[in-house]
Amino acid sequence: MHTSEVIIQLGYLVAAILFVLSLKWMSHPSTARRSIRAAELAIIISVAGVMLGHDIVHYTWIISALAIGALIGIPLGWVAMTAVPQRTALSHAFGALCVTIVGAVEFYLDAPNIPPFKMAVLCAEVILGSLTFTGSLMAAGKLQEILPQRPITYKGQNIVNLAALAVSLVVGIMLVVDPSRTWLFPVIILVPLAFGVMLIIPIGGADMPTVISLLNAYAGMSAAAMGFVLNSKLLIIAGALDGASGLILSIIMCKAMNRSFTNVLFGAFGQAAAAAAASAEVRTHRSATPEEAAQILSVANRVVVVPGYGMAVAQAQHKVRELYDNLTKRGIDVKFAVHPVAGRMPGHMNVLLAEANIPYDHMIEMDDANSEMPQADVALVIGANDVTNPAARTDPSSPIYGMPVLDVDKARTVMVVKRSMSPGFAGIDNPLYYIDRTLMLFGDAKGFVGSIVGEMANGNGHGH
Repeated sequence: MHTSEVIIQLGYLVAAILFVLSLKWMSHPSTARRSIRAAELAIIISVAGVMLGHDIVHYTWIISALAIGALIGIPLGWVAMTAVPQRTALSHAFGALCVTIVGAVEFYLDAPNIPPFKMAVLCAEVILGSLTFTGSLMAAGKLQEILPQRPITYKGQNIVNLAALAVSLVVGIMLVVDPSRTWLFPVIILVPLAFGVMLIIPIGGADMPTVISLLNAYAGMSAAAMGFVLNSKLLIIAGALDGASGLILSIIMCKAMNRSFTNVLFGAFGQAAAAAAASAEVRTHRSATPEEAAQILSVANRVVVVPGYGMAVAQAQHKVRELYDNLTKRGIDVKFAVHPVAGRMPGHMNVLLAEANIPYDHMIEMDDANSEMPQADVALVIGANDVTNPAARTDPSSPIYGMPVLDVDKARTVMVVKRSMSPGFAGIDNPLYYIDRTLMLFGDAKGFVGSIVGEMANGNGHGH
């Protein structure tokens, strides 16, 4: 082995270790930045290794592709935090499209002299890549509200979906047995492309966080399969890490939503929820002004803040930080309770709070938050809805019954910052808004929290 080849292989080993460490460091907010840097360095080493390989005849096409990718990718990276979920879905789509194209090229270059194992993983690569491509585009469309967030269903839909998947698998087996049937290969591209669309359109907006992590798993598995096809150990490792972590995250998300995989993929969750919302009775609620909210917060000893997607939409995290600073200066204990599925993707709220420099040790997970909630003087809910719905705990007839939620109704006083009484992603009414200890703070989260901070600064919240 040439010295240059030894250096390349050592570089790949370092990159593989960095990918593993990156995934480990991603598990905690305090090490998340280090995780991103490690992953970036691993990718740079991987690309450099490929560029220095002896298989490359000339660099014109590669450099051109890198330039085009950069021109497209850099503007796509300039998105608001609220658009990160759909941006992530687009990343999955582009990666899956790449995998599908590479698989198609490899097939037509090598057919019919393709060994059975290689043909099997090539089929898996193309099928997973194709369905992930269109599925991710559908998910991005739903998140961006270009497509309806409600489930789109029709009679016999599951049978049609499973039949399409079965056709792809049967054709794949036929190609493994006889790769010379090149006329069959387009079938395992076109049918999964249609299957990806049919897979996502029956899924409601409430389940999009789990769908995103599941598509991430599919993208990783397709990349690992491509690693076998291209004989790239690093690609196998990176794809396997991506696929396994996405699958584990999907399981965690399903548990957090009290959902099964079959429920997420075939449940059409939003329709049942909408029916429940339509039958909700008219009830009364109490509201409060920023001045009244400031006074209540100022005399509290413990405050638990519950952030949600409404906070992200309003870009209120920096005003929330100002409120946190104001309260802590008064000696008030402030914690942030983050539900696993708050927002539209895993970790959405953690990232927003970290962006506003909220201390990591003041962010607590759901179980810890629920144990502290009965001792909290105020639970301040900012733009969160379904994850605070007590019906999930108390009403067996509710569509979200059994879903773990934050028990904010157990705090002495509950204040909810919300634009209106409209339901959340699940499309159902929230009984929390009508209990005696709840005060509704109607308005834009950024503006209302800013008004509370202003009232405190003016001395309207006298404090301890």
